[in-house]
Amino acid sequence: MVTRVAVIDRDLCIREKCGYVCMHVCPPNRMGEECIITEEDTKFPRIYEEVCIGCSLCVKKCPVDCITIINLVEEVGKPIFQYSINTFRLYGLPLPKEGAVSLVGKNGIGKTTALKILGKQILPNFAEFEKEMKESEIFLKLSLEQQRYFSQIGKQLKVSHKPQHVDRLRDVFKGTVGKLLETLGNKQEVENAIKLFSLSKITDREISQLSGGELQKVAMATAYIKNADIYYFDEFTNYLDIEERLRSAVILKELSEKKQVVIAEHDLTILDYVSTYVYIFYGEENTYGIVSGVKNVRVGINEYLQGFLREENTRFRDRELTFNKHSESEIKSPIKISYPELKKKFEEANGFSFVGEQGNIRQGEILGLVGKNALGKSLFIKMLAGVEKPSNETELKKFKVSYKPQYITADDRLVIDVFSAQSLNMAIFEDAKRKLKIGAFMEKKLTELSGGELQRVALTLAISQNADIYLFDEPSAFLDIEQRFEFAQLLRKIITESEKSAFVVDHDIVFLDAIANRLLVFEGESSLQGKASAPLNKRDGMNKFLKITGITMRRDKDTYRPRINKPGSSLDLEQKQKGEYYYT
Repeated sequence: MVTRVAVIDRDLCIREKCGYVCMHVCPPNRMGEECIITEEDTKFPRIYEEVCIGCSLCVKKCPVDCITIINLVEEVGKPIFQYSINTFRLYGLPLPKEGAVSLVGKNGIGKTTALKILGKQILPNFAEFEKEMKESEIFLKLSLEQQRYFSQIGKQLKVSHKPQHVDRLRDVFKGTVGKLLETLGNKQEVENAIKLFSLSKITDREISQLSGGELQKVAMATAYIKNADIYYFDEFTNYLDIEERLRSAVILKELSEKKQVVIAEHDLTILDYVSTYVYIFYGEENTYGIVSGVKNVRVGINEYLQGFLREENTRFRDRELTFNKHSESEIKSPIKISYPELKKKFEEANGFSFVGEQGNIRQGEILGLVGKNALGKSLFIKMLAGVEKPSNETELKKFKVSYKPQYITADDRLVIDVFSAQSLNMAIFEDAKRKLKIGAFMEKKLTELSGGELQRVALTLAISQNADIYLFDEPSAFLDIEQRFEFAQLLRKIITESEKSAFVVDHDIVFLDAIANRLLVFEGESSLQGKASAPLNKRDGMNKFLKITGITMRRDKDTYRPRINKPGSSLDLEQKQKGEYYYT
């Protein structure tokens, strides 16, 4: 049996302007059947999936590429949820287990939708969205296991949910961090959360004044502090440095030993460390998502990387996401740029001070910048870009840079206008446009894009510029696992072939390990003083960095993906004793 999925992106559809090309080319329409019609109230096209023959002529002829037709050859049954006519739908539902469960999959595939269903923020509708179903009707359509779960939620079982978009905290609460936490727990619970999430320095600060990382920690604390039975955490590593990520992972792992925890996350090393089980989400971005059966964490992540689910006998990706047994190493090409010692001192009381040792970058080389937050990584990049002036009045050699900042601002311009206003290397632009899949929203305004879409536009723009040095500040933020792989391969290929050079700041060790030839290690005291080393070879750099953070890592014996050792384990202690924190 074939299940037909038809989705129309109404943000792109131009309706009358194209004369409804989709309706005119549709074979069933031309034979007198009603397959594609015009809705009377909205004037948008509507595709009847049960009449559609899956020829995809409407997809090919649509002038703005707003239609997607998918033929699911497997029997997936009815969706557990669909937003409305010709929109995204989700097949299947993960359920909490004893311990920590992670939801693994790319963006736009249904993970956040699943968490909202599990938290009863939205109810299953089984694609019957034109009428409001009673809870008793919904209950009868659920499987026995799902019935058991939903009969207890809000009654025997209390749920706590950390949402994906932590910046919305600024809109829903006006006041200090301390006041927010006091509304959620007693004095002892509040003090414990403040200690666990290292919030003591910001308890008197207004929510509206917090940075992204501070907001993320406060959002996690507000979810943690509630006396719940099941905790849902949606993308908790965004804005956090590696030390903060590990600290949060340890907290969630310990929580999962007492309560049920469900996580949606893209940082593979953290996800792997926290989880006991995983559900894999696969399908077509913003079109449909299918939930696999529950799997052991190591097996599940490896199957996701391979793109093949063994128990389901389903291949959902035509290629594997692979790691090399040995990471990128130092290269001996000619020096492209030498830079002097860079100093910066901010004059206000207790102002931040920074010193970066002199160094160089070679042709075809990528330097990775690693370290905790607020030690000067973004400042170092800004000084190279000419956005900030060094205090020591040193002369930086003039070279052409392309700079992707940490925080990206959106305005009302169309995406296509952003690119047409720039002088780009068109061959690289077309490659990046295809690899990062930004073609689908070229006609959208920047303000209409999600965080991940905005990031992909910024990365495409930066990498397509004609420059000598490319500067990327946290390029993996808001990207899913597959997008991080795609950008890593794209950047590595372009820098190698063009003999250009790049500096990359990031907190995803898997990502940096895949692209960097050498590392600059940042140390010091956050927000007070920071120091950057000269470029170090990968072994020395990673050992120095991981020693500061107190973690050791190994490679998976089958896929070679980096994995964090459990603190205090025999392997962790053995590697620390040898001084080999990663590259053993």
